[in-house]
Amino acid sequence: MIRKVLITGAAGFIGSSLADDLLKSGIKVFGIDNFDPFYDRSIKEANVVNALKNKHYELHEGDIRDTVFVNRCLESFKPDIIIHLAAKAGVRPSLLDPAAYYDVNVMGTLNILESMKKHKIRKLLYASSSSVYGNNKKVPFSESDNVDCPVSPYAASKKAGELLCHTFHHLYNMDIFCLRFFTVYGPRQRPDLAINKFTRAILSDNEITIYGDGTTSRDYTHINDIIQGIRKAMLKLQGFDVFNLGESSTVSLNRLVSLLEKYTGKNARKCFMPFQEGDVFQTYADISKAARLLDYAPEVEFESGIRDYIKWHLDSYMQLIGIQ
Repeated sequence: MIRKVLITGAAGFIGSSLADDLLKSGIKVFGIDNFDPFYDRSIKEANVVNALKNKHYELHEGDIRDTVFVNRCLESFKPDIIIHLAAKAGVRPSLLDPAAYYDVNVMGTLNILESMKKHKIRKLLYASSSSVYGNNKKVPFSESDNVDCPVSPYAASKKAGELLCHTFHHLYNMDIFCLRFFTVYGPRQRPDLAINKFTRAILSDNEITIYGDGTTSRDYTHINDIIQGIRKAMLKLQGFDVFNLGESSTVSLNRLVSLLEKYTGKNARKCFMPFQEGDVFQTYADISKAARLLDYAPEVEFESGIRDYIKWHLDSYMQLIGIQ
């Protein structure tokens, strides 16, 4: 029975959404977040407003690289399971500062695992990424595919995290699942991601930048389906394994923009630029393994997810955060 969950990256898009969902079930949640200045702090503060009203929730500001801080958190809370979401995110920014990405994503993950060993905490869900597949030619991407050719420091750091997780499972009998998320979207999506960024630009009559000809495609996964996958993985967690959490369908960048235009009621001003190093041409998840072993079944169709996201954005985001 899972009664206490520690979430790293708890004030972020996925972490705060997951915390809200767990709290509805009466689960006690201990959140860790360092409020990295990658984007405006007020966004994360808004993400946790509701959770902070719940007596079963506490949020502690600190860095997963801080050994003393991490040990203190694990020792005081003694979670049944850790959901490790904290990371420096973003493919393109990782090209500019790969050392920082390795420091946080690899050394920070190692710090979590070492603290788990010290405090005899045996269960971890690790947030990996579809980026580990690089530009694999075979689609859809399967967990059995070779992922030794990442094309960005971010992707390489996520693969390194998976390898560390396997090592600690092997050496210390920890139960660890690595969950490869495929382009998560929905309410609270980070402002640097395309759906959020393009929506703000279109609504403000600003230009959007499209790298390539718009035919690149992504397997967009709604936050509700990601939370479903995490919750089911929590219940099935035993041994070591890797799972794709996606929708198992692809949407081109051109299709995304047309849907944003449809539901904002405005035309996008497009600026086409050359394809960027570090990006991938396509992501596409084979979710048959997650369906079979986790009973994972995504439910949110992309167009309805975009429609609901635009409604949320218009109703809440602009007013609450004050970003124009």
